[in-house]
Amino acid sequence: MNKLFSRSAFLPFALGIALLAGCNDVSTELKAPVYSTGIAKDETHTSAFAKQFPSQYASYMQNNESEVMTKYKGSIAFHKEDEINPLPEGFKQGSQPYLKNLWLGYPFSYEYNEARGHTYAVEDIVNIDRHDRFSADGKGHMPATCWNCKTPRMMLWIKEYGDKFWSMDFNTFRPKDKISMDESISCSTCHDPQTMELRLYSEPLRDWLQRSGQDWAKISRNEKRTLVCAQCHVEYYFTAKGNGPHQRPVFPWDLGKTPEAFYEYYKTHGPKDANGKETPFTDFVHAASKVNIIKMQHPDYETFQDGPHGAAGVACADCHMQFVREDGKKVSSHWMTSPMKDKELRACRQCHADKTAEYLRSRVHYIQDKVYEKLLAAEAMSVKAHEAVRLANDWSGNRAPNYDKLMQEAREMVRKGQMFWDYVSAENSLGFHNPTKQLNTCMTSYESSQKAVDLACQATQYGIAPALAGDIRDIVPPIRKLSRKLQQDADFLQQHPWTKLLPVKPQHKQVWNGQEWIGDGPQPDLLHSMK
Repeated sequence: MNKLFSRSAFLPFALGIALLAGCNDVSTELKAPVYSTGIAKDETHTSAFAKQFPSQYASYMQNNESEVMTKYKGSIAFHKEDEINPLPEGFKQGSQPYLKNLWLGYPFSYEYNEARGHTYAVEDIVNIDRHDRFSADGKGHMPATCWNCKTPRMMLWIKEYGDKFWSMDFNTFRPKDKISMDESISCSTCHDPQTMELRLYSEPLRDWLQRSGQDWAKISRNEKRTLVCAQCHVEYYFTAKGNGPHQRPVFPWDLGKTPEAFYEYYKTHGPKDANGKETPFTDFVHAASKVNIIKMQHPDYETFQDGPHGAAGVACADCHMQFVREDGKKVSSHWMTSPMKDKELRACRQCHADKTAEYLRSRVHYIQDKVYEKLLAAEAMSVKAHEAVRLANDWSGNRAPNYDKLMQEAREMVRKGQMFWDYVSAENSLGFHNPTKQLNTCMTSYESSQKAVDLACQATQYGIAPALAGDIRDIVPPIRKLSRKLQQDADFLQQHPWTKLLPVKPQHKQVWNGQEWIGDGPQPDLLHSMK
């Protein structure tokens, strides 16, 4: 090999090593200091850490900000389906108009907001319409599992109630004597209060590590700086009755951490049939198409871990809890937020020091613009697929000889199309964590939903085709309003072709306002009234 060729080949290699070293310099394996705080091991209140860790506490309280936005994401808790009422000028909001349509028949259709900071976790969950605030018996009609990612008090509840906790009613733990606003996602969610070492708090992550033969004590600190976030920023489901502790959360990672792996995994893990065989898992039955739907949660970790940054060994904390200098000391900021909120993009430029903030911001927006465009296309096609199956279900004209087989496949394609759309929709980076995966997932969603439309048309010998011709927004408009209270109004439900398919809820006034009981009579004791 001549020397000139050797040098030219070496230069990019050396540059690559240098860039990797830059990233690894952020994700250092240097030992973190070990403390003896004197704080109780089971402490769950954030304020208990303020005196000993004033800098970290002050930056953590920055999560209270609720008015700062990036182009697509941020801290304003707007309704994510609202494309009519714009946010302040300069913010695109990233609304998805068909959210209520696609979750019709499931509590997510009542209210789904852009998330605020971790300090609001308890406040927001007791005020969301997904948990029933109108029930005569005071129950939320959702499992206590919903508390899993909202408070470190979970550890005390599991210790007290064991696996019985998961299937208890959510509202059992709603009142102020059960949970305080000072027990939101915070210090003791991620740290041992006595030593401040990163700790495992999540039962489903503990289960996964055991299933996969991993020992938390032997995992590198850098990996833990991602896994403490992956305790909640993940896809999960609640165990079906008969498959283990009822409603216990599970991470469906046994076949892999991709949407394709999840799709295969959810072909089982539902309730067992008469022969003892697991049926396909489902979260809810769609009110229009009657298809069994899987609701994705927020697969941030699964998306990130094999994306450009995750594969390079960058940890969540490197970007979302950037290092800052205070009094000459290097401190991890506990304002857990998007690095895009920093005008100088200092978290990004720890590694990308050769790029300007303006250039890096433009690259992020380029990725997000492309993914958002494809996400909306997949969303609209998923709605069309539901409508096609709804029409085909009710079709009384000529049917194909293999109608039942075609419809079975069409329903499966509706299910797949919506699950793949939701994988991208529910993930919080709008594609940035893994552009290739998210664009590919949008494509799979679109193609699956289009296949569902084609199959439903074939099943009806194209009898439903004229009803599907044209713009889907004219055929099935976005559902602008829907709540538990509005579902008590029969006249309101008749105003949209899909909401008229919902059952009318019994008339009842609101009985919970946040943590306050405002119903008639004394507050029900849900804990001691359990059967």
